Amino acid sequence: MIDGKKIASSVKELVKPIAENLGLRLFDVEFKPENGWVLRVIVDKIGGVSIDDCEELSKRISALLDVEDIISVRYFLEVSSPGLTRELKEPWHYEFFKDRYVRVYLKQKIEDKLEYTGYIKDIKDNTLVLTNTEGESLNIDLSNISKAKLEVEKW
Repeated sequence: MIDGKKIASSVKELVKPIAENLGLRLFDVEFKPENGWVLRVIVDKIGGVSIDDCEELSKRISALLDVEDIISVRYFLEVSSPGLTRELKEPWHYEFFKDRYVRVYLKQKIEDKLEYTGYIKDIKDNTLVLTNTEGESLNIDLSNISKAKLEVEKW
């Protein structure tokens, strides 16, 4: 049986220094079956990721994985940016996108709601601080977040 999470974790450790060397920040790595296995490496940088950035990183990852040989099945390598409505999974993601508009889905209700939108004001002590358009703040423990993603503001 193939352990996609274990492979993704191993790839993440190998790829992180290569991405940083190219001025990129490794956002996430996934290894999933999707009409065959897909190794998805997601990177970001201030100002955005270019096609050239993805192409160069893809070449370097391919060469490294050929040598390391940690994936025993055929797979497709996909290197991309996370996109406009990227999912936020790690505490540093919230810090990186401070002041951006997000949608947060909760595991347990806060004030009778399981979903909130607002701006990332702060992240400290595993607590996300959101502010709404009226400037009201809400503290959300990261362990209570089932999913969070950037949103495009609607005017």
